[in-house]
Amino acid sequence: MTGRPRTTRTSPLLPVPSVPSVPSVPSAAPSARRRTAALGAMALCASLTAGCGNLPSLAGSPDPVKVMTWAPQDTGATNKPGMPAMALAYAKWINSQGGVNGRRLQVLTCNDHNDSVAAAQCARRAAAEGVVAVVGSYSQFGDSFLAPLESAGIPYIGGYGVTTDEFTGTMSYPVNGGQPVLLAGLGRALAASCGPVSLVRPDSIAGDELPALLDSGLKAGGHSKARDQLAAEDLTEYGDQSREALRYAAGDALKQGCVVPALGDRTDTFMDSFRRERADHPAIRLGTVLGNVDQTVVNATGGSSGPYEGAYVSGWYPPASDARWQPMKQVIDREAFGDNRIDPADAGVQTTWIAYTVLKAVLERIGDGEVSAGSVRRTLDGGLRVSTGGLTPALRWSYEGKLASVGFPRMVNADVTLQVVRDGRLVAARRGLGGIDGATDMTGTLENADVQ
Repeated sequence: MTGRPRTTRTSPLLPVPSVPSVPSVPSAAPSARRRTAALGAMALCASLTAGCGNLPSLAGSPDPVKVMTWAPQDTGATNKPGMPAMALAYAKWINSQGGVNGRRLQVLTCNDHNDSVAAAQCARRAAAEGVVAVVGSYSQFGDSFLAPLESAGIPYIGGYGVTTDEFTGTMSYPVNGGQPVLLAGLGRALAASCGPVSLVRPDSIAGDELPALLDSGLKAGGHSKARDQLAAEDLTEYGDQSREALRYAAGDALKQGCVVPALGDRTDTFMDSFRRERADHPAIRLGTVLGNVDQTVVNATGGSSGPYEGAYVSGWYPPASDARWQPMKQVIDREAFGDNRIDPADAGVQTTWIAYTVLKAVLERIGDGEVSAGSVRRTLDGGLRVSTGGLTPALRWSYEGKLASVGFPRMVNADVTLQVVRDGRLVAARRGLGGIDGATDMTGTLENADVQ
């Protein structure tokens, strides 16, 4: 869907406390004026909690750290309004504590409209505004936005992982394993519980990579390859594809099969047809990945009464019920209470939280030094190791990661979790499904994937 990018607003900054002025004494002699000024300076120092270690800073606080977060909003396809909303809430929280090293955070937002031209415009605006990083964002058009960012030297921290470009660009710093990890992990999980597996995916260059990724997981679990079923990208109805996928999955009388739709923002359209056709095959299981389905999609399609109830979903992070998300939930409650754009169970919101955790670690490492796109990038490239409180493994970006040989040189987190939709909520799957319990590192599985 095309459209003109919306004018976006910067996040409101907390007011800078005014510094009491020292009254002038025009009639005093020079020595008296000096004594008066000295006494006034001492009183001023006493009134400041930070002390007088750096008198030049009294003229004004440091410039805010300006970053950008973008995501599609108000479109007819995938929408992620919770990501920029989470970014603004994070900035309010950080600023309420005095910022990071005394520097407040200023978040610009941009709507990429699910459009390649608008995505490039967001990137060019980031460069024009002088942001030091793009953080915690979603866009399907890596080939449109990464080039302008790289030209301006702006790092891209914590993209959603929806494009392969995010795992190849030298200025991309992903916090999850994107779709490659999700498909490999899903295949590994379904191998032990499914009969025939039918993959329904786009007939496109990007879609051509998906079968090898899913098959790598199935193979690791001792299963045969999935049936590769292509679908045109612009379909508005998937009745034929649903029937064909269900027939194939039902082909083994001894073991019920599984259908895996991997159609991106068309997955919902597929599920409308699949729900109708599934009545004749109630035992067929559904498996999919975050990015095609997340909590917002489950909610929008009927929750516990919708087509995803009982579906297995591979994800990057612990389920939202995990205690490790409590700090994020506290920030949401404090700074964005009542903002229904922010669902703590949404993978986009979670990714934005983790990405800003990385940014905070970068700023703490820089300390009192210059904060610029270049210094942020050098800090990330210089061996910084970021703890995310157990939500991911410790994150550290090298020039080329372990998965460079299979085309993902920037991937530093190949962990996958398995969840199931139960009573309309994504929760951790029970122990034992496909040998996956908690997070599992899929690096070894992906190294054997034939994605070249």
